[in-house]
Amino acid sequence: MFEVKEKPRLVERAFLLSVIRREDEREEAESLLEELAELVLNLGIEVCWKTVVRTRKTFPGHILGKGKLEEVLNQVKELNCDVIIFDNEISPGQQRNWEEEAKVLVIDRHEVILDVFAERAQTKEASLQVRLARLEYSLPRLRRAWTHLGRQRGGGVTQRGEGEAQIELDQRMLRDKIASTKREITQVSKRRSTSRKKRQRIPLRTLAIVGYTNAGKSTLLNCMTGSDVLSEDKLFATLDPTSRKVRLPSGRTVVLTDTVGFIRKLPHRLVDAFKATLEEALVADLLLHIVDLSNPDFDKQMETTVEVLEELGGGDKETLTVYNKIDLADNAVMKIKAQNLADACVFISSKTGEGIEGLLALIEEKLDEGEDALQYLVPHAQYSLVSGLREQGCLLSEEVVEGGVQVKAAPRGKLKHQMKEFHTPSSRS
Repeated sequence: MFEVKEKPRLVERAFLLSVIRREDEREEAESLLEELAELVLNLGIEVCWKTVVRTRKTFPGHILGKGKLEEVLNQVKELNCDVIIFDNEISPGQQRNWEEEAKVLVIDRHEVILDVFAERAQTKEASLQVRLARLEYSLPRLRRAWTHLGRQRGGGVTQRGEGEAQIELDQRMLRDKIASTKREITQVSKRRSTSRKKRQRIPLRTLAIVGYTNAGKSTLLNCMTGSDVLSEDKLFATLDPTSRKVRLPSGRTVVLTDTVGFIRKLPHRLVDAFKATLEEALVADLLLHIVDLSNPDFDKQMETTVEVLEELGGGDKETLTVYNKIDLADNAVMKIKAQNLADACVFISSKTGEGIEGLLALIEEKLDEGEDALQYLVPHAQYSLVSGLREQGCLLSEEVVEGGVQVKAAPRGKLKHQMKEFHTPSSRS
């Protein structure tokens, strides 16, 4: 079977580099370098040095001019680094040029993210999506990966000319593998859709947690549901969507799904590849946008999440902003700023549980806003229907009265038709 061959990555010491054009870009570039450093550390690679280099113009061959190039190369040599990692996206040609000059491995932020995703993927779906992203990333970089590119396949009896260059054969094989992986992802996506339809036979309202990576999404899921989903203080601790049932204050049940976290400069190929994983968010009734309030760049992280959701077609979804980690963010000014950034928001700590009751109450309030709730008088003999409403998560209130049970509910599916005869028309809400 054809495999994309890459240079060995037994690297231990990294030099991180960000190139900017304007001085007002420096602060954000330094923040992004800190984030890149955390990604690199998650791969078990020591960060020896990180620097932001300003250049008045970019040079096609190396991004940097000759003087700054030599300066960086000297630092890399002095620090005995074995990999240079750009926070900027670099072309395959620039990657080759740097490796020829530096004599060490040269990669960019996108490749680091791919490596982290590859390590975190657990399910078949996530593994396939990572494989697809890797293959698409590798396609224009085949020249870097192979050493036999000068070989030609000789012409046979039915062939004319010097034959096909080896790289052309490899590219075609790689494209075939990409097509095959896409077909597998489509099959897995169909199975996920089937599973979702089974869940919808008892049509519970659905919520999806979205947000920047390491904002505390999995911790929130555990806090609200009593689950033990993996939640670690590192980027992309979980990639696979996890769903659990949550009981709201009124007793109704909803389904809560944790999704993969977003990150600034997320490679577009990963946005496309993970659409299947994020489908749970796109079909949810309500999104919980969780934000790490203790992060100084929380507003930029919010922007990233909104941008990615818009790319995925979920920009118009009903959203509740959840500011997390208030136990670590004691700055009153940040809280005022946070309130101004979101129409509907709540402050919580998923670690200590502070604010969770208020969050559950606000979720119920938001779900009630979109429901066409009606009043029904259900005879005692038909109490199983009330149980069905409760199980479906659409029972808003109930009161035992003479002649039956007075309920306020917004039934769906088969139950909606069964409840019609018990509807009291004058009490439409």
